[in-house]
Amino acid sequence: MENKDIIVKPGKIVKIFKALSITSDNLDRIKAREIWNETDQGSGTIVAVLDSGIQTNHPNLKSNIIGGFNFTEDDEGKTDIYNDYLGHGTHVSGIIAAIDNHKGVAGVAPKSNLLVLKVIDKYGRGNFSSLINGLRYAIDWVGPQGKKVSVINMSLGGTEANEELHKVIKIARSKGIVLVAAAGNEGDGDENSIEISYPGFYKEVIQVGSISKDQVPSKFSNSNVNIDFVGPGENILSTHLNNDYVELTGTSMAAPFVAGAAALILKIIDSEEPHLNPAYVYDYLLTHALPLDDFPINQVGNGFIQLK
Repeated sequence: MENKDIIVKPGKIVKIFKALSITSDNLDRIKAREIWNETDQGSGTIVAVLDSGIQTNHPNLKSNIIGGFNFTEDDEGKTDIYNDYLGHGTHVSGIIAAIDNHKGVAGVAPKSNLLVLKVIDKYGRGNFSSLINGLRYAIDWVGPQGKKVSVINMSLGGTEANEELHKVIKIARSKGIVLVAAAGNEGDGDENSIEISYPGFYKEVIQVGSISKDQVPSKFSNSNVNIDFVGPGENILSTHLNNDYVELTGTSMAAPFVAGAAALILKIIDSEEPHLNPAYVYDYLLTHALPLDDFPINQVGNGFIQLK
């Protein structure tokens, strides 16, 4: 397969913070902290992040990394080196699971664990075969005490449908894994135009668009009939390379808010029928979402995610 099937756009870094004295308000916007006690901050829930890798020794992330695998040619294709050279995967991972140590930023589910599956190389490119292999790895992975992956985040996409990819996604969902993907950043701000990115567009996946702090759909956020929810996606502060913290913008940032939310919701559900977890999580998100009635559903789906 050609190396241009899937891309991530790391986005322009506006500011770099070495240390933070401010706390991002995005956790409060989605009411995550309000359920931290009853969910124990998502402890033990495993989220597979299919992205550009991670800074493995970042102080806000290292203790939550449970494993990883490199599916790219970076580092001579060594499978046990899943370092991030873009910053994209490190940023996405921080939104999900940066530890709450009152230094830097905290993720939505700060006690969840990250399985880092590197499918995007240092140039921001990947292909469907890597993504498919990454998904299969996540489905089959067994960790300590027989732990399995419960949530998969894919802040990436390509414009072509892929039957093999769709097949693997259906398998993952049938095993009870909650799949979350970015809607894509090809939007033009026109609510009537349609922009589609896969795997987000597949119905088995929770497709997440972006809104601004003013709860207006981001101009760049793809619009289509399968948008499920929107999350914060503009100037999002999270972990980055060199132990830094940066603000990035994109649907890539909105998706991990939903993946982190799923990691918390799973602790509330505590289902005895794990294969139904995706439906239970979706129902919880649907019940609690804030409707954005001023905008069409192909821009905002069922609304802005809330956890309470």
